[in-house]
Amino acid sequence: MLTAIATDLWVAEQPLKYFGLEVGTKMTVIRLSRNQLMVISPIQIDNETISNLNQLGEIIYIVVPNLYHHLFAAEFQSYYPQARLWAVSGMERKRPDLQIDQIISNQTIQSLDGVDYVLVQGFNTLDIRGFLPLNECVFFHQKSQTLIVTDLVFHFDAQSTPKTKFIAKMLGAYKQLRPSLLEKFATQDKVKVQNSIQQILTWDFERIIMAHGSIIERDAKLLFKAGYEWFLEISL
Repeated sequence: MLTAIATDLWVAEQPLKYFGLEVGTKMTVIRLSRNQLMVISPIQIDNETISNLNQLGEIIYIVVPNLYHHLFAAEFQSYYPQARLWAVSGMERKRPDLQIDQIISNQTIQSLDGVDYVLVQGFNTLDIRGFLPLNECVFFHQKSQTLIVTDLVFHFDAQSTPKTKFIAKMLGAYKQLRPSLLEKFATQDKVKVQNSIQQILTWDFERIIMAHGSIIERDAKLLFKAGYEWFLEISL
């Protein structure tokens, strides 16, 4: 089920466990001009979601925003074969079965119909094989002043399950808009991350939507900046 967040902006959520923790996940939908839709980080689709999307417009872009949020991309694409599939660089090797139309590989800010986007370099995340690159593309919806990220930050709060809250507190992520300590330890090339974050901070965003955790509706830029000052151990 889609939930309206702002004009031309919606999210849909579903349960998701990661390393045994219930972290949930979100899909973001942006309506562009001419009732065209961009779907970022597709989730498992159902009849209600299909009905909601069809009422909003035509899906033109399906975006796999990092190397980990690809699980439901093929299923989504099968329902909307007319849509162009965008994926970050590296996904063509990780998921050769996906029919990718555009690889996102440019590290400078790009724009499309009121949506800016940029690829973040240098950030590593936790995987069952160890610490590996995330390679995430983040988006800025100008009309609603909303930053849309996937795994660059988390925001676990009182809405989280008790177990998730406990682990978030241990990792320094409870009621904080930031990556966890695990990503902080895993990320070695902080200069690349800093350059990417400074690009993101040129955007004037008030709200932030992340895949895992509660949406921040106000003062998101200040909180995001503070979170990455903690992560990078510098002033931005």
